[in-house]
Amino acid sequence: MQILRAGGSAADAAVAAVLATCVTETIYTGLGGGGFATYFDAATGSVTCLDFFVSVPGTDGDRQAGPMIAIDVFFGGMPQVYSIGGASVAVPGVPAGCGEVHRRWGRLPWADLVAPAIGLARTGAILPAAHARTLEACAPALAYGEGAAIYAPNGKLLQGGDLLFHPGLAAALEGLASEGPGLFYTGAYASLLVDTVRAGGGALGPLDLAAYRVLETPVDHATLGAYRVRARHDLNRTVDTIAALPGNLTDLKRPARAVAVAAALRDRGRQKIGDTTNVSVVDADGNACVITTTMGLGAAVWLPGLGVNLNSMLGEGELITDDLAPGVRMSSNMCPLVVIDAAGDLAVAAGSAGASRIRTALVDTLLGVLVDGLDMPAATSRPRFHVVDDTVHAEPGLPRDELDALADAGWTINEWPEINHYFGGVTAVGVGGAAGDPRRDGVGLLLAT
Repeated sequence: MQILRAGGSAADAAVAAVLATCVTETIYTGLGGGGFATYFDAATGSVTCLDFFVSVPGTDGDRQAGPMIAIDVFFGGMPQVYSIGGASVAVPGVPAGCGEVHRRWGRLPWADLVAPAIGLARTGAILPAAHARTLEACAPALAYGEGAAIYAPNGKLLQGGDLLFHPGLAAALEGLASEGPGLFYTGAYASLLVDTVRAGGGALGPLDLAAYRVLETPVDHATLGAYRVRARHDLNRTVDTIAALPGNLTDLKRPARAVAVAAALRDRGRQKIGDTTNVSVVDADGNACVITTTMGLGAAVWLPGLGVNLNSMLGEGELITDDLAPGVRMSSNMCPLVVIDAAGDLAVAAGSAGASRIRTALVDTLLGVLVDGLDMPAATSRPRFHVVDDTVHAEPGLPRDELDALADAGWTINEWPEINHYFGGVTAVGVGGAAGDPRRDGVGLLLAT
């Protein structure tokens, strides 16, 4: 909001917010992570998707990664195996990605966009209760090693209302403000990054960092009623899923629609936690910028004296594909998107956290706003269901007639006892207003003009 009031574009405000999340939402993201950005240019109607996700290290060829550290994270009552440590660290993209979004579409000076994050890093930020619940699940990774002093001071995990503070992070951001993103790739932080990861058993080298580039990725599209959804082709095929929905959605009663949507959303067994966060911004000119970032669970590999935890993407099982090799960009479920109406104007700018549930959360929110006529807060907060194999996982409050229709169609119903961050974390701006997902203590704000 501060950046928009100062005359910044949607891109400026989104970058500033992303950098702020690297201070306040380090349970989900950070400067050592990666992400994607989708930008809608209102003047031309063009949509651009940028890939600044992580790349596989090892192009230097002088280092073999050692073993990772296996940990159990309990989620939904079941243990799930992740791996952390230096060998899990991939080449980070957040600094480069923020810099490229600003270079292409920003108006304000770069240092102005970093300034709010620096202020937050100097004081620390209050941890929301929803984030504390995520921390409890992810503590085996986040409160491991040096992270224990941050997330579990005096041996007790941070609770909602406690201060989250990263010593040294303000200095890291001050360097980023003065020297730009190159500081992490060819500057002084690059050698520190390499030395730190290699000391932890990783293969990251100086060539990996120097060769890293933000990529422009193709934009997919699908029709939803009178609207066109535009986004990248993600690992979970969100746009393809929307395209596969019945064309008569507006004519179907909710129970019948639930059965059709469940069939389209069937997810073959992927249920990872997905520490991810999203920012969606629309400016007064109608431009939109949506940026989704993550660092996985975090590798528990911290840059000395800088308060930056590095990503654990190579330890995320669902992201490991057969084509991975040094220098290859990894795949992701993240899908920041925009929706364009029949007149060519922006209808929705949205993205979500939640790993394999990103698609579920986005589809349900779009249906709520564009088909059911809900405002954005109502569409974002209403109960969702997610499909894994033949089981429908349902939040409390989902209409009983929909659950009965799903059961009659042969689905096994698993009713969760509470609204849960498992079901994603949408932030969206559009025809129904602005909203942040209550599952992750999200916030939606509108600026009066």
